[in-house]
Amino acid sequence: MPDVTLTTLQGLKQKGEKIVMLTCYDATFAKTACDAGVEMLLIGDSLGMVLQGQDSTLPVTVADMAYHTASVKRGNRGAMIVADLPFMANATTEQTLNNSALLMQAGAHMIKLEGTAWLAESIRLLADRGIPVCAHMGLTPQAVNLFGGYKVQGREEAQAQQMLEDAKSLEAAGA
Repeated sequence: MPDVTLTTLQGLKQKGEKIVMLTCYDATFAKTACDAGVEMLLIGDSLGMVLQGQDSTLPVTVADMAYHTASVKRGNRGAMIVADLPFMANATTEQTLNNSALLMQAGAHMIKLEGTAWLAESIRLLADRGIPVCAHMGLTPQAVNLFGGYKVQGREEAQAQQMLEDAKSLEAAGA
């Protein structure tokens, strides 16, 4: 499979074709997914629950994410690699830049951030420095304690409208 880039994804979207993304944590699964034609591999902070036996994603560190990103990179055969910034790894813009750089150096092609409009400044800084960003809104596991559990967001009209406005602001910032 030729390397999947943002241009590739934009072309698929314009053609109305589906884009496949799978969560992946190691080289073996990365190779298998690529051989099957998967366009995007996500190293999710869900590895805390799936691999480490944690009860949430919150204990996952940037070092954990970098290790698994590098593992996926070694098995990758052209998919775009997206890596999550784990809990509190983007509490400040400086942390966001430094931690994103670590994940990009480990092999990520794009960084995924959880949150809403408050992320706009960080997204703008990353995009200005050539780091593609995927914004994750809605059911955000890093906010599990704030929401009182894993709960779908945006069911009420006002909440849905706010999510739409937040999404537009993150897109304008470069996500």
